[in-house]
Amino acid sequence: MRVRSWSIRVRITVGSVLIAAVLLVLAAGAIHLQIRSITERSDESLATSDLTPIEADIRSNPTETPDIPASGVLVVILGPQGTAPVETVPRGIHEAIERRRGADSTFQVGTQDANYVVVTRTVATDAGDWHLAAARSTAASDLTVAAIDRSLVIGLVFVLAAFAVAAWLLATAALRPVARMRANAERLGAGDGGGELPVGTADDELSALARTLNAFIARVRTTAARERQMVSDASHELRTPLAVITTQLELAHGSFGDAAALERELRAAEVSLARLSRLATTLLQLSQLEALEATGGAGRGESAASSELVTELMLAVDRARSLAAPDDISVEFEVGALWEGEVYPIAATSFGRILDNLVMNSINACDPGGQVSVDVRQSDGELRVVVTDSGTGIPEEFLPLAFDRFSRPDSSRARSSGGSGLGLALVRALVDRAGGRVDLRNGPSGGAVASVTLAKAAAPPPTPANM
Repeated sequence: MRVRSWSIRVRITVGSVLIAAVLLVLAAGAIHLQIRSITERSDESLATSDLTPIEADIRSNPTETPDIPASGVLVVILGPQGTAPVETVPRGIHEAIERRRGADSTFQVGTQDANYVVVTRTVATDAGDWHLAAARSTAASDLTVAAIDRSLVIGLVFVLAAFAVAAWLLATAALRPVARMRANAERLGAGDGGGELPVGTADDELSALARTLNAFIARVRTTAARERQMVSDASHELRTPLAVITTQLELAHGSFGDAAALERELRAAEVSLARLSRLATTLLQLSQLEALEATGGAGRGESAASSELVTELMLAVDRARSLAAPDDISVEFEVGALWEGEVYPIAATSFGRILDNLVMNSINACDPGGQVSVDVRQSDGELRVVVTDSGTGIPEEFLPLAFDRFSRPDSSRARSSGGSGLGLALVRALVDRAGGRVDLRNGPSGGAVASVTLAKAAAPPPTPANM
C-alpha cells in the first residue's frame, strides 16, 4: 500500500535505481573476481619463479646441496633422505607442505600472520627424488584487492546517486506533458475553457494518449450537444401539446352546460393526448435503441422469417387503412416472390414499426383521395421494402436532414398533420440496428419514395414460394 501511494515519478526513479543497483553489483562482483584471479595467478607465478633456479640447480648437481636462496624468498627443499637442507618458510605452513609431498600442486595456506600461496614440485634424479616448495605472501595482493573493492563501492554509490538524479530528471521531463494534460483536463472539468488536451511534438505514447483523449472529448461534446438539443427539442415538442390540452380543458370547463361543446373539446383533448403519447413512446424507443447500441447489444438475437415479415406487413397496412379512411386515401401493397423460410436479422415488431412510420408519413403527405403503395420483394439475398405516395414530394434541401430528430420540411409535413419529426429517426435507428440501409428521395412523377433494404441473416436451401 505504501508503494501504491508513491507518485509515478518516484516509482520510476526507485525502480530504475534498483535495476541499476542489481546490474552494477553484478558488474562489480565480476570485476572483483577477475582482479582476485589475476592477483592469485601473479602470486602463483612469482612462487613458481622462485623454484625455477633451484630446480635447475638440482638437475645440474643432484648430489650437492642447493644454494640458499636470496633473503625474502620462502622455500623448502627436502632431499632424497627426507632431510631439509634449506627451509625458509614460516613454521605454520610446513605441515601443509608435508601433506602434499610427492605431488605438483598449488594451494593457499593461512597463518596467524598472513596468507600464502604455495607451489610444490618434485624433481626426480639418479640420487632420489627432491621435493621443493615455494611460498609467496598474499598480503600485497589482498591490499590491492581491498583498495580496488573500496574504489568499486565508492564508485557504485556515486553512479547510483547520479543515476537516481538522472532518472528523476528524465521522469520529470517525460511526465511534464501529463501534468499539462491534467491541468487542461481540470480546466475542462471546471468549465474554464480549454479546447483540447495538449499534444506533444514527439510522436510517442503520451501524444497518442492525448490524441485518443481528444477524440473521446470530441465525441462526449458531440453527444452532450446532441442530448442538449434533444432535450430542448423534446421540451418544445411536449410544451405545444400540453399547452393545447390545457387550453382545451379550460374550454371544456366553460362548456359544462353544453354537452355537445363539452364532447367536442374532450375529443380534441384526446387527440392531443394521443399525439403526446406517440411522441413519448417514440422518444422512449429511440432512447432504448441508443442504450442497446452503446452497450453493444443492438440487434443481437433478433430475427424473423420472411413469412413473419409479410404477416407484419399486412397488419401494418390494415392499421394504415383505418387511419387513412376518413380522407379517402387508399393504401395498397404488393409482395413479390420470396424464398420461404428466409431469415432476416430484425424482429417482426421492429419491422412493423418501420412500416407504420413510413406509411403514416406517406398518408400525412397525401391530399384527400391520394394513394400510398407498399412493395416488398427479395432480390440477390436482400429484402427490399419501397413505400411511395402521391403527395407533393419533399423539398430537396430537406432530404439530407430527413432522418434527423425533430426535423420537418417546411411544407409537406406540418405540425398540424400530427408529425413530431421523430418517425424517420426511429426508422433509421431500427434499420441500422438490423444492419440494413434506408433511403428517402422524390419520385420521378411526384411524391416521395422511401426504401428499406435488409440483408438476410442465413442462407438455407431455397424453395421458391409465390405469395
